[in-house]
Formats: sequence, structure tokens, C-alpha cells
Amino acid sequence: MPKHAANTPSGTPDEPERDERIGLTEAFSPVVPAADDAEPTASDDRDNAVGLTTAFAPVEGEEPAPAHAAGFSYKGDNDDEYPDAFESLEPRDAPPLLFGDDSVPIEPAEPVGRHGKKNKADIPPHLRKSRRMRRVLLVVVVLLVVLIGALAYFTYQLINESQTLAAQQTQQQQESQEVTTIQKDETKDASTETVKKTEAPNLVAVLGMTQDEAVAALKHGATVTSTREVKEEGYPIKQNVTVALTDEPADTRTGTPTVYLGLNEEGKVAQAGYSASTAALGYGSLSFADAVKNEHIVEKTLEEAGIEVAPGAAVLPEDKTAYSTYASDGTTLVKENCSFSGTVDIAGAPHEWSSVLSYDYTTANTSGNLADTIRIIYVYINA
Repeated sequence: MPKHAANTPSGTPDEPERDERIGLTEAFSPVVPAADDAEPTASDDRDNAVGLTTAFAPVEGEEPAPAHAAGFSYKGDNDDEYPDAFESLEPRDAPPLLFGDDSVPIEPAEPVGRHGKKNKADIPPHLRKSRRMRRVLLVVVVLLVVLIGALAYFTYQLINESQTLAAQQTQQQQESQEVTTIQKDETKDASTETVKKTEAPNLVAVLGMTQDEAVAALKHGATVTSTREVKEEGYPIKQNVTVALTDEPADTRTGTPTVYLGLNEEGKVAQAGYSASTAALGYGSLSFADAVKNEHIVEKTLEEAGIEVAPGAAVLPEDKTAYSTYASDGTTLVKENCSFSGTVDIAGAPHEWSSVLSYDYTTANTSGNLADTIRIIYVYINA
């Protein structure tokens, strides 16, 4: 059966021709129910038209139907509802709307709270790349500043350490020179001997005398300068008496030669001692080791004091540190001090003797002149 046979009067002569027509005009033309005795209308003439413009043109005398109600009605290309095909491809200022009034743009919701996520602007890719590059450059600049600061700090520390090391090396060189000078002095002989200015008194002769008798026997302007009680249980010496030999030439650093008397309970001399500078005894600027080993200063002084001992009785330790004192740097020699002792036979009776040789380099280290070394020798004899 033809497509519109059910809706067209059977006696209408134009029906076969309409059924055979193909095209948009026929396909989209509205179907209107026809009455049995309907007269042909102007709509039949529209079916003969070909083309979109004529097909969608309004019919004279008819009221225009709403759009999409019973067909299509053409609108101009400038209408907002049907924009031009090329204009629709251009970017729009406002985002497309899915719902609501198209005259009011949808505003993004403001973030809630201080930790709300803020909206990010639509930044072009080249601007985002430029921002990342600026951040990378900023990090690189900060790292360079930190590295430069660290380099400056380590350079400053290195300079300080270098200066400190240079100062220490200079001081060590000076100290090594002093030590070398002292070691060279150990090879000296008696050619450095100065003029003898004094002589040790006979200490053996005053043993067993009272204080007054001993002072008179010493002569050389012997004068008691001090007396000190000794309160040590079991010790035979009960009183120490210091006697200065005022007639002897005095040394500017050690003073006048001195005699020490030790009195027992009976008030008699049980011990006698003597001290003087080595220079006053005529030994000059001898080194410590040379004075003991080569010059035998201990044995000669004991002999002057009436104590006959064999040469070599005073033996210096092999280890120099045993009688040497150094400064805190461990290289500057401050003092050399060594004691010696032995037994000697006097008038068929054994007597103990002792001696102390002392060199003080404190003044010499300050002045840089070894002649300022304070050299003192002590000798003792017990009854």
C-alpha cells in the first residue's frame, strides 16, 4: 500500500504522484489528516517545491507553528540558537552551559575554610613551562649561594690553620736551634772556664763543732742569716742554721756563697753543706752534661770541701729526661737538675756525701742568651 494511502481520500487524483516523490521536502512535510471531501489546498503546491529554502518558507495565510512542533522553521545564521558553523569552532569567553539560564555564567564556588583548595587559572602550557623554569633557576641560585658561603668559610678556616701552623713551625725552629746550641755546648771542654772567684770551705773540719765554733772556723766573713727548728721524729737533725760567707764575691743571680749547718740534739754539727754558682767556682758556661761527665764538677767541689771521692763517682743517667724539665710544648728545656750521692771513708769512718747540680734556663729562654742560665752546685757531708 502507498505510504499515505490510509490518510488520503480515495478519489484524490494527486496521491500517486506524491507517493513517488523522494526528497527532503516530502520527507519532512507534515502529515495532515484529510477529510473525505477535502478540497485541494495550497499545501499540495508546496509538495512540488524542491530545495530547503522553499520547503521551509512560511505558507501565506497560515499561522507559523512553533519551532519543532510540526516541522522545521528556518532561522538566520546570526541567531544565537543556531550559530554559524565556522563561528561555533571559535573559542567562547564563557564555558558552555548544560543547565540553567544561558545569560548568567556559572561562577566557581569559593573555597571553604583557610585550607580550601583554590581554583587555578587556565594557564597556557608555555607559561607553565616558564614558571617551572623560574623555580628551577631559583633553586639553582640558592644552592650556588650556599656553596659560595661554604667555600668562603672553609677558605677562612684554612688560612687561619695555615697561619697557626706557620707560627708553630717558626717557634719549633727557634726551640730546635736552642736545643742544638745546648747540645753543642756539651762538647765543650775547660777552655770555657772563667776566672775562679771563690773556693769551697772545709766542711769536714766543722763536723762535731758547736754552732759558734763552726762559724768561727769557716771565716770568709761567715754570718748566721737564719735558724730553723726541725720537728721530724727520728731525724737526727734538730736545727738548721744558714751561714752566709759575706767576704766572698757575690753573684748577680745566685747571691753570695752559703754554708748550711745541721745541728743535732746536743747542738753540734752533724751535717754540713755548701752552695755557690759554678761561675764563681771558675767553671763558666759549661753544659750540664759536659760539667758532670767531662769537667767532673761534682768531684772537684767535694774535694775542695775536704771530701775525697774518686773521679767518676758522680754518674749522670743515660736518659736525659730523667733530669730534664720541659715547657708545655714538650721541646723547650726549662730546667736540668740531678742529685748524686755516695759513701766516703774519712779518718777510718764511713761518711755519706751528696751533691745537687741545678741549671735553670728560664731567664736564658726569655733573653735568648745562654749566659743568663742560673747554674748552682750543692755539696753535703754527714757525720
